[in-house]
Amino acid sequence: MPTYDYQCDACNHAFEEWQSFHDAELTKCPKCKKKKLRRLLGGGAALIFKGSGFYETDYRKESYTEAAKKDKEAAEAKPTETKAETKSETTETKVEAKPKTESKPKKKK
Repeated sequence: MPTYDYQCDACNHAFEEWQSFHDAELTKCPKCKKKKLRRLLGGGAALIFKGSGFYETDYRKESYTEAAKKDKEAAEAKPTETKAETKSETTETKVEAKPKTESKPKKKK
């Protein structure tokens, strides 16, 4: 539920109120009880966007970061392996082109 900022024009009382999107705007000041209350525009910083198209890494769960940390530590604990370079021998097969033989046109009988 979003937080809305309200201010009374009669007594200048300012406060925040948690309301659903479907709730009606407040009109009566809780301090002076006059109907001079107005809702102020806020930044709306409490929104969290999830789903495709947003960066998942911005909202990682704590269990995920702990598992990633353990994986990283395990990878660093392994000794580094050096790969011996091996040259593979390639065998080349040459295909000789057959010379074109001229074919003589057959005679019609």
